Amino acid sequence: MAEQVVGQASTEVSMGEDVNVGKLSFPAMLSLVVGSMIGGGIFSLPQNIAAAASPGPMVIGWTITGIGMICLAMVYQKLAIRRPDLDNGIYAYAKAGFGDFIGFNSAWGYWLSALIGNVGYLVLLFSTVGKFVPAFAGGNTVWAVLAASVLLWLTHALVLAGVRTAAFVNTIATIAKIVPLITFIAICAVAFDVGVFTEDFWGSHAGLGSVFAQTKSMMLVTVWVFIGIEGASIYSKRARKRSDVGKATVGGFLFVLVLLIGVNLLSMGIMHRAKLAGLPDASMGDVLSSVVGPWGSVLVSAGVIISLLGALLAWILLCGETMQVPGEDGTMPKLFGRINKHEAPAPALWITNIVSQICLVMTVLWDGAYLAMATLAAALILVPYLLSAAFALKMVIKGETYENGPRSQRVRDAVVATVATLYGIWLVVAAGADALMLAALLYLPGAAVFVWAKREQRAKRIFKPYEIGVLVLLALISVVSIISIVTGRLSLT
Repeated sequence: MAEQVVGQASTEVSMGEDVNVGKLSFPAMLSLVVGSMIGGGIFSLPQNIAAAASPGPMVIGWTITGIGMICLAMVYQKLAIRRPDLDNGIYAYAKAGFGDFIGFNSAWGYWLSALIGNVGYLVLLFSTVGKFVPAFAGGNTVWAVLAASVLLWLTHALVLAGVRTAAFVNTIATIAKIVPLITFIAICAVAFDVGVFTEDFWGSHAGLGSVFAQTKSMMLVTVWVFIGIEGASIYSKRARKRSDVGKATVGGFLFVLVLLIGVNLLSMGIMHRAKLAGLPDASMGDVLSSVVGPWGSVLVSAGVIISLLGALLAWILLCGETMQVPGEDGTMPKLFGRINKHEAPAPALWITNIVSQICLVMTVLWDGAYLAMATLAAALILVPYLLSAAFALKMVIKGETYENGPRSQRVRDAVVATVATLYGIWLVVAAGADALMLAALLYLPGAAVFVWAKREQRAKRIFKPYEIGVLVLLALISVVSIISIVTGRLSLT
């Protein structure tokens, strides 16, 4: 099944296939997907899921999540081939489907969320190092932020040296971060106790609520674990073969899904759910230590550090590319579209990492700064997923690119796009009304950047009528959010 899905991109439609396009190989594209999806979250997954659900509801939740996400992955796979004229899918699909301003906001929101996520990676990275170096404890001490700043700018320099070089390093980092995860899965598979796993399988005595409530709670945790699935789509312009975009997206998703389910399911056969739920962050370490002794925790800590280093590189790559393509076609200011002699999006990278540096400093000045920024940015990255799925559904409904194909293919794609769109709606709704209200505060300032870009293009009309409606809605939600924050009805943290 997995092989059939991954290979479908190369056989179902031949349009857009050009082996001479771009410079990134399939392994590099695959590493972008896997590397951006695997950050620090997987290492805390045993505790996160155990606190929300018992084994039975967990299995149901993973099944639903897997179906929704594979459909979203297949959307990116199919769009990469059906619309080879569109590069940087997160942005381009939203623009092609719903206009310049919506496309701009898709790129803007994704970029902001990604760079704030990079700050989170740095804080978590040095918090982990703080277990061995007390000066870094918590990840937001002065020494930790100084070290994080050095690492940020070293990574910046690496990406400026060329996307191909950085992508190669990312491939090595991705392989390195997978080793501790596979080691964990192999050891826990041997030590797995069916009796522990099946005890109170449906959570009847766990006090977690009904099976439905547990499944929903578990799925709220999984909302964030697949962020990065779009990595190959963003780099579609640089792919050596167009079909590699779809293969890397679906293949990367399936691989990460197996890792996530393996880590989660096997942990529940090592420790009882209640004990798992009480573990600290990076709970994989405690699970492994219970089987092999103290070195298990050291291995997982090393895995966290390697994983976060790789994820930081992958996401800085994605940040630069997310702004470069819309800058190149005039939806963003021209400044963002420039590249250096190594074909790296230098201005976009400088702006990205200067903003990241400011956010890093804020984590020292205000203990709640990162949590507040993460809350503001959390919902931003989910909206582009919904827009991509909705664009695929719109294409199927209108019959675009299906004029000469068999009807059965259009029907299959309609089912996939519908499920992906419904799941995209679920992702946005699951983020919560508070997060969506706060997200408007970050979307709204982007309108000024959009106006800047349009004036550079000397556009006769900056906003179309419906785009004015979107802008007014963002402004109203922002005003309500500010009032709610001031009155204490809405918290940044």
